[in-house]
Amino acid sequence: MQKKDWIQYGSAVAMIVSGIILAFLSFFKNDGDIGQGVLWYVAQALTYAGSIFGVSVYFRTKLGDLKSNINNFNKENHLNKDTKDKKDNNEHAA
Repeated sequence: MQKKDWIQYGSAVAMIVSGIILAFLSFFKNDGDIGQGVLWYVAQALTYAGSIFGVSVYFRTKLGDLKSNINNFNKENHLNKDTKDKKDNNEHAA
């Protein structure tokens, strides 16, 4: 995993943890009432973390699909080239 990935995942986890801690502190400090600003912060933290994890998974999946397509293309072209070369050799030999 690259340094960029660690920073992204670390910041996403930190946002989730900070949102949970802030919500619990607000809940117990205000006798069961969570302030509007705290709820907004928690929502933003969850949105940020979800976008980091979602985008990362999406790009990894697409990158894997691209690698598979390239490998399949290379295999098909290699097989077609081998078949063509054998056919050409057989024609020249005859």
